[in-house]
Amino acid sequence: HSFSLTLIDALDTLLILGNVSEFQRVVNVLQEGVDFDIDVNASVFETNIRVVGGLLSAHLLSKKAGVEVEVGWPCSGPLLRMAEEAARKLLPAFQTPTGMPYGTVNLLHGVNPGETPVTCTAGIGTFIVEFATLSHLTGDPVFEDVARKALKALWKNRSDIGLVGNHIDVITAKWVAQDAGIGAGVDSYFEYLVKGAILLQDKELMSMFLEYNKAIKNYTKFDDWYLWVQMYKGTVSMPVFQSLEAYWPGLQSLIGDVDNAMRTFLNYYTVWKQFGGLPEFYNIPQGYTVEKREGYPLRPELIESAMYLYRATRDPTLLELGRDAVESIEKISKVDCGFATIKDLRDHRLDNRMESFFLAETVKYLYLLFDPDNFIHNDGSVFDVVVTPYGECILNAGGYIFNTEAHPIDPAALHCCRKQKEEQWEVEDLMREFYSLKRNKKFTLKRASDHGEGESVQDSVDASSENGREKRNSKKNAHSLLSCPSQSFNSKLAVLGQVFLDNT
Repeated sequence: HSFSLTLIDALDTLLILGNVSEFQRVVNVLQEGVDFDIDVNASVFETNIRVVGGLLSAHLLSKKAGVEVEVGWPCSGPLLRMAEEAARKLLPAFQTPTGMPYGTVNLLHGVNPGETPVTCTAGIGTFIVEFATLSHLTGDPVFEDVARKALKALWKNRSDIGLVGNHIDVITAKWVAQDAGIGAGVDSYFEYLVKGAILLQDKELMSMFLEYNKAIKNYTKFDDWYLWVQMYKGTVSMPVFQSLEAYWPGLQSLIGDVDNAMRTFLNYYTVWKQFGGLPEFYNIPQGYTVEKREGYPLRPELIESAMYLYRATRDPTLLELGRDAVESIEKISKVDCGFATIKDLRDHRLDNRMESFFLAETVKYLYLLFDPDNFIHNDGSVFDVVVTPYGECILNAGGYIFNTEAHPIDPAALHCCRKQKEEQWEVEDLMREFYSLKRNKKFTLKRASDHGEGESVQDSVDASSENGREKRNSKKNAHSLLSCPSQSFNSKLAVLGQVFLDNT
């Protein structure tokens, strides 16, 4: 079972690195079936980003890899069904009074009776990319609904100064750990607000992030470093840099804040050059590692930021980081059977383990940093037209959104399986037809308290129906916080590595 999960986590890396035959072989192995009906306690967060995200990405890349896909793809397929099955195993965790999920679920029995209600912020807010993709491909809204509810619950419970803490009780919504920052326990919540906004063209999610960004700059930023502060008071609680925070410059580049991103990135790069890697914790005032946090498990975050920033700026300094990373990893961590976690960066002692995110993320981002012609960087100049049961749609045009485990999702695929939306439009059309008949019969009911004098409920319904029609028909042209229409917007993202907001 563990081996299957590792295969899933590294699968799209094979294709991105050009190993098509191995990708096809692993897909054939997985199609024989991965059993999720097992009595195992699983992390809801990790299962989502590695298994659900990995299967969705592999599903959407299958045709490009030459795998024979079934009729109806990308709206159906064995890997999609597997992703849906895995995600359904996670849904019991979301059945809480707040809508925020438990951190762990038993794949066979659901949430254990004695399960702790305390979950980290990232474990609550890191579902919208995978779950919205799943809802759009399958037509079942339950996944996107629970992910959105969890996001909004965190937003509702932010502090008066606009910050969120590290851990919260999902039953009572009381903050258990009140340290606020951008690193471990919080990181991918912010990442998914931005990436969810891009993937879904959702201005509400982007507005949430921009509000958080203001508070983060006001209370946690000091000389292009980001510290940890008390979420209600804004006072510094930990003057440390965590290696997990190194995703932040890449995220800044996605919202167009490239200058700040580069300054922060260069701070983090100095730490890399000091040790040949990023220690898990780095004490900023002392300029050295923190006790028992001296290791480097070959994390990808700084390389991830280098890739995004290089796409945005073409600054050769970013390639220098990539070169340093390759040389460090080769020199320090390479062993006979893989690449080992560095237990202590001070003396480069190794641990007897290799994390799957090294294959899923670190290797992938390094390769993409140095491979400008990779299909992932497609600028929209080439694409595939796919016929689905709901009509033609465009795929593989670029603008891929990476989940937090570096599994790329093609945003165009979310528009291929529109059954649910079209059914909704059919209902709206029936309602308009019904009220049109009523209007012809001069049927009116006056409600002066809710409408202007002489205005009827009928007239109001007609107006709202017409507004609904106009809103739907003009949706593609509507002015949005994310100001570019979907296809051009995603192509621009692929070329420049950033999103342009109206105020930039």
